Amino acid sequence: MCRNIKTLFNFEPPATEDEIHASALQFVRKLSGFNKPSQVNEVAFERAVAEVSEAARKLLTSLHTHTPARDREVEAEKAKERSRLRFGS
Repeated sequence: MCRNIKTLFNFEPPATEDEIHASALQFVRKLSGFNKPSQVNEVAFERAVAEVSEAARKLLTSLHTHTPARDREVEAEKAKERSRLRFGS
């Protein structure tokens, strides 16, 4: 799917509005095939990003887990290590 969309649930600190918006933007870009829509499609594109952002926000606030929240820095280090092992550097 979209490799640039990151998991936003169950992190400390919680996802920011900017992260939610960026995730929604990537999702709409993937669905539409537009990196930047033409003027005629811009309103529909921006409306879709806003609606997906709202749906994501509602989802994130309604989810529950018993698992302890993950630390962003620790997860980022794990991802770097996986990348290093996969691609070598």
